[in-house]
This record gives sequence, C-alpha cells and structure tokens, in this order.
Amino acid sequence: MHCWMNGTYMLAKELKISPFDHGFLYGIGFFETFRTYDGHVFLFSKHLERLQSALAEYRIVMPYTKEELLTVIRRLDELAGGTNGYFRLNISAGAHDIGLAPNEYTEPTVIVFRKELADVKRGTEKVGVWLTTPRNEPESSVRHKSHHFLNNVGGRLELPSLKEMEGLFVTKEGFVAEGITSNVFWVKDNHLYTPSIETGILPGTTRAFILKMAKDLNMQVSEGFYSKEDVEEADEVFVTNAVQELVPLKSIGNHPLQGHKGIIYGRLHERYVQMIEERRF
Repeated sequence: MHCWMNGTYMLAKELKISPFDHGFLYGIGFFETFRTYDGHVFLFSKHLERLQSALAEYRIVMPYTKEELLTVIRRLDELAGGTNGYFRLNISAGAHDIGLAPNEYTEPTVIVFRKELADVKRGTEKVGVWLTTPRNEPESSVRHKSHHFLNNVGGRLELPSLKEMEGLFVTKEGFVAEGITSNVFWVKDNHLYTPSIETGILPGTTRAFILKMAKDLNMQVSEGFYSKEDVEEADEVFVTNAVQELVPLKSIGNHPLQGHKGIIYGRLHERYVQMIEERRF
C-alpha cells in the first residue's frame, strides 16, 4: 500500500513518525476519511472545511493547499493501478518535547493513507445494535474528527462485526446520537428524522449532503432530540458516511425494518448515486 507523508510518497511499511509527536503523546491530531470516484473526491471541499476548523481551534498550521492534496490523492490512485480508493488524511501536531509548551504547531505531520475499498454491493443491509457505551461529550462546542477515538473503540468492541452490524450510540441523557462510524437517519410516515448537531454528534459531510438532497426532493425533514423508542417505531432506518454512502438497516433491536426496500431510502440513494455520476458535488 502506498502512502504520502510530508511531501514524500512511500510504502506503508516505510512510514515512521517520532514518538515525540504530540499526536501520539497527547492525541493532538485530526483526520478526514473519504473515497474517490474516478479520481474525484466526494465533497472534498467540505471535508477540508471541517478539518481546517479543527486545526484552527488547536493552532495547527496546515502547510498544504487543497490543490496539492488533490494531486497527492490522484497520484496514490494511479500508483494503485487507477482504481478508486479509501483515503484518510491525517494531521497530527508534530514532534515537540514532552510537555505542553508549544502555543502553536507550525510543523505538523501530514499523512495521506490509501487502502482498497471494500467490495460491498450498494444497498447491502446491516443490523442496527444499541450500544451500552454512552456517547461521550465532544471536547469542543462542536465535535471534531480527532485522535480522541476511545469512545468509538469502546462501542466497536461491543460488536463481533462491523461488516454486518452498525452500533448506535445514545447520549448519557438518553438521546439517540450516531453510529460508531456513521450518522443515522430514520423514516416514520414518510417523514425523515435525524439527531440534531446539538446532541454532540459529528457534523457529517454526507449527513449534510443527505439533508440538502431531502429538502430538494421536498421531503419532510426534522432534526432534534429523540429517544431509542422513536427510532424503534420507525419504518426505515439507514446510516451514512463518506465511504459506505447510504447503508440500510434491516432491523434494530428486536424491531424489523424495511431495509433496502424502504421508499425514502430508495429515493435518496438513487439521487445520491445520480449526483455522484454527474459529479454534482
């Protein structure tokens, strides 16, 4: 697997970072995951906006432009034979002495990882599972996609397989939050629901794209604070992220769902694929 770090292409096994990198010592780092479609990155500008917001808050200087990063991503796809790939753009604070001395991180470690996309047919269903691990509160006013991932790992350890299941977090107050690696939507009586950003969830790029599509299709849409019972009474439930797109759930708890046969899921998924094919992102 080829990767790129601080201006150099290399094999994954050649990657090395300093043990003094504050991303390792203190978890000061952020990342974005996304995929390519024939060399194009879905919602790349939105991913960079979210990443830059986190970097600015923690005074990490991004030394590369959008155009430079896109060149890297396309080159990594070329090195893999021209196929589409799964990417992680990772920025950690860089190497410094032990202690919290720096008040700005001007030489971060920037890595672009690429791996092969899983061979999963669109519309493949998963089973939804309520997690006993509560969703933690974000470190900032808005949740960042940071190296502080222990809460997600704790949830993942409850499941035997992420391939067949998606774990869903509930906040300590009992409100539905999000999946381990996804945002969650559900449908009741043709009305689309999703948790509010104010619940502390990650403001997903795909989540925002789905909400815009739904409104463009004149669907009824609500964001708010909801209970597990609200979701279990739904007709359809699906989860979203930038790599897996829209994933329908065939059940949650003991409650059966319409899965890939859901009407609202089907309309949104069809439009989503159309937008990708027409490069309308």
